[in-house]
Amino acid sequence: MTQTKSLIDCHVHLAALPDGDNGCYISPKLLRSPLFRFLLWKHDLSPAHPHEANRQYLNDLIMELRASRHVSKAVLLGMDGFYDQTGLLNRQHTDFLVSNDYVFKTVNANPDIFLAGPSVNPQREDAIDEVHRCADAGAVLIKVLPNAQHFDPADPKYVPFYRTLAQRKLPFLSHVGYEFSLIGKDQSLGDPNRLRLALDEGVTVIAAHACSYGLMLYEKFLPTFQELRQRYPNFYADISALTQPHRLKMLLHLRHQPDLQSRLLFGTDYPLSVFHVAAWGRVGLSTLSRMICTTNRFDRQVEVCRGLGLGFRSLGELLTPPASH
Repeated sequence: MTQTKSLIDCHVHLAALPDGDNGCYISPKLLRSPLFRFLLWKHDLSPAHPHEANRQYLNDLIMELRASRHVSKAVLLGMDGFYDQTGLLNRQHTDFLVSNDYVFKTVNANPDIFLAGPSVNPQREDAIDEVHRCADAGAVLIKVLPNAQHFDPADPKYVPFYRTLAQRKLPFLSHVGYEFSLIGKDQSLGDPNRLRLALDEGVTVIAAHACSYGLMLYEKFLPTFQELRQRYPNFYADISALTQPHRLKMLLHLRHQPDLQSRLLFGTDYPLSVFHVAAWGRVGLSTLSRMICTTNRFDRQVEVCRGLGLGFRSLGELLTPPASH
């Protein structure tokens, strides 16, 4: 590995259509949504042939990652579903599910470039057992999306779940802000203030999308990010999707916040596109030209953010050997 190819992308989605044995699910409503139609078109995937579509998506990801000049590995993220008050999976309210078994199967087949980021909704009845299972299988973090998974991260009943994460030294990567990709229900669940309970229990928390609110020009969570950084040494945020038009205001804020940059981790939100519009008029023509000419999404994220003076770290600095239970 060269010195420059040292980054780990902590936010890469393992998208998959159900093919009969991968444990994945996608609702008809989500399959018809503009974003999913666009992704299917962009990757030339056919829902009528799920096995071939899943293989093509994975092949595209592997090729782009291996071609990256800066990124050596990616954390593949699963997506847990909606669980009712009894802790049972409710497919009727689940829009998208990428099973943890499929995550581990994919990672184990490509251990040189992939790390496992399974998803565990703390509302599920076997949440703690699933955390132990995932930790034993080599997970490097646990990913959640409260807006779509319909749970409040601040609910005290999840304290045992957080204590288990802390015991197993598994970082907790949680979506922050509005959710557009999936069909979010209660957008207030994306407030980073709701992550304080996990932080108080000693969990390493990674707030996705640099704590951006996700509504264009209004970044209400910047003071929250500043406060959480000051109070919790175990609080981090990733820079995934930060070049997207609806989140770039936070990117422009963070350029001038070196204290916050020390808590930023590299991520892309693959397969979403990486835009360079934030750099227009803010960098020299040669720098902008390099961003435009960089077609690899992993490298473009590096070029745009570094070109704008945004510092960040790699997830590898946070990873520790798994703890036994």
